[in-house]
Amino acid sequence: MKKMITILSTSLLILTLSPSPSSASAALGKKIYKKRFHKTCGFSSVRFARNHTQGEWEAIYEAGNLPKEAQTICPQLDISALENDIWDDLYQYVTKYALDGLAPNGCTD
Repeated sequence: MKKMITILSTSLLILTLSPSPSSASAALGKKIYKKRFHKTCGFSSVRFARNHTQGEWEAIYEAGNLPKEAQTICPQLDISALENDIWDDLYQYVTKYALDGLAPNGCTD
């Protein structure tokens, strides 16, 4: 019985500490940019993020205009071909590396 409780407790702890699939992530936002935007836009994800400050990105996101702004920054981008679930992760990335955000570690991508 004690072994069973230990296994259940450990399992619960692991589940609690592991990120949920619905949580947005800046790292995933970067991967999405590299896979879906980079070739079309022709510039790095950092250059994309540095078009606005964190506050500006927040206002754009909260107004529901992130896809529209992405297309403004990268006119060749076909936002209708992109899934709706990518925008939360992309938002996390652009706010992290915004004009007034973190500086990437010596890289431009």
